[in-house]
Amino acid sequence: MSFNNKSNDAEDILSEFDSRTKPEPEPTPEPEPTPEPEPTPEPEPTPEPEPTPEPEPTPEPEPTPEPEPTPEPEPTPEPTPEPTPEPEPTPENSIKSNTTEERNIIFIGTKPIMSYVSATLTQLSTRPSITIKARGKRITQAVDVSQMIVKRMDTVGYVISDVRISSDSLTSQDGKQRNVSNMEIDITKE
Repeated sequence: MSFNNKSNDAEDILSEFDSRTKPEPEPTPEPEPTPEPEPTPEPEPTPEPEPTPEPEPTPEPEPTPEPEPTPEPEPTPEPTPEPTPEPEPTPENSIKSNTTEERNIIFIGTKPIMSYVSATLTQLSTRPSITIKARGKRITQAVDVSQMIVKRMDTVGYVISDVRISSDSLTSQDGKQRNVSNMEIDITKE
């Protein structure tokens, strides 16, 4: 019976609470009519005069032909530098031959691994052999690059033809001599 008394007490409390909350919603409809006059302001049509044809007169001074003559003088200086490199092609050819030899080597650094994979594949498309070179902590990344190329491009026929390991004695920033490991991985197409 005590349970029934508790439920009756709870019902009494709820009924009192409901009776108190009912008068409060009645005043809320009164503020609602006040917003109705607010949405009918007529200042909204005033923004329409803002996009008046004033911007159209600004395009009227269309002296765009004036900027067009400026690009015309620009091509004139371009042909001038072209003859300048022509007298020096012989030294450039010797430099280019050195750079082509250097382009056979891809040095592994701090870039994402896929950038080295794509660079190696690009070079392998035009050259018979590419060397991936790394030292220190980057040796593992060089191995990863070579394995990605060999395993994922096995249908193309890329293989590791040679691996060279060495170490160099370098002076660190604190002045001490340190041994640094080097690795070179040669990849060729079968």
